[in-house]
Amino acid sequence: MEKRAGGVAGTRRRGPAPPRRAGTRGIAVRRLPLLAGALVSLAAALWGALGLLGLDVPLPRAGFAAGHGPLMALGFLGTLISLERAVALARPWAYAAPALAGLGALATAAGLDRPGRLLLTAAGGWLVAVYVTVLTGRRTGPDLLVQTAGAAAWYAGGLLWIAGRTVAEIVPWLASFLVLTIAGERLELARLEFSGRRATAGPVLAAAGILAGAAASVPWPGAGWRLTGLGMAALAVLLAARDVARRTVRMSGLPRYAAVCLLAGYAWLAVAGTIWLAAGRPAGGGPYDAALHAVFLGFVMSMVFGHAPVILPAVLRVRLPFHPVLYAPLVLLHASLLVRLAGDLAGVSALRTAGGVLGEASLLLFGGCAVAAARLLRRETP
Repeated sequence: MEKRAGGVAGTRRRGPAPPRRAGTRGIAVRRLPLLAGALVSLAAALWGALGLLGLDVPLPRAGFAAGHGPLMALGFLGTLISLERAVALARPWAYAAPALAGLGALATAAGLDRPGRLLLTAAGGWLVAVYVTVLTGRRTGPDLLVQTAGAAAWYAGGLLWIAGRTVAEIVPWLASFLVLTIAGERLELARLEFSGRRATAGPVLAAAGILAGAAASVPWPGAGWRLTGLGMAALAVLLAARDVARRTVRMSGLPRYAAVCLLAGYAWLAVAGTIWLAAGRPAGGGPYDAALHAVFLGFVMSMVFGHAPVILPAVLRVRLPFHPVLYAPLVLLHASLLVRLAGDLAGVSALRTAGGVLGEASLLLFGGCAVAAARLLRRETP
């Protein structure tokens, strides 16, 4: 069974890889439309974000920019996570989750608000079914339970969204989905470090606090957001203290690059958690935007950057070798976040806009550098 490293990133196999069979390449090709749905969602989310930054860009319709958050968290990242999970489970019915997420993202981008909400929520429910299948048929463990809780947070947040809650009101659920998914994967990969009940108790309790905070945010927003923030800050410290990245950062090549991505991501998760813990549910503006981008860009996208050289070969069987050029978008991502958060917290709109644009540029640059890395290493290989 293939496993992901870092939520939306990497996979690994236990034991020798099975022999390639006729048609394997074709199966990978049939996954391309699902990946294309994720990329279209990303493009729409980034375009909408430019409008939210106050730039004079043409938008296809009024309210298009408001879909930025769901398109990014559920359309793009949700599709990637559920696609990798379907590949790992290796059952055709599991691919309904990424298909529903991709269709929901397209509907949302096209202005079909109600169908978009229904499809994106259905994708979360289907992903829960995928995890339950693994729990009942293959193995159990705290790492898998945490991931299942993350999928349940997606579904619960979607139901609230359908019921009329705004995107801002379901932010703790969206954060819980991504943070718990990634945390569960890190627990799996650091199993030796977290062996024993005492070692896993801390991260599991922190994860439970995040989910409990999301639930409490419905009747008591201030207390719920604070509890979610406390859980995120605690989880960041606990995972960073035991993650294998502490050792692999002293290595070279891909292990060091991935470790830098992970450790930087944990730092941003702690920042976001601290802001929520201090401010409760921010009324909007500075602290609200700062915390959102710290967790969704600083934490989540660091994980995507760090493990993309593993996830793409596993899902699409497309080789993406590591090359030092991949550090360029990583540095730009974190530098842009520093500028963005400085502008958010200080109320300087010019810094906020500059940081936002540079952040989008870092995501586009990563795609370009990934292609360049493949070509550079192909030339360097004798």
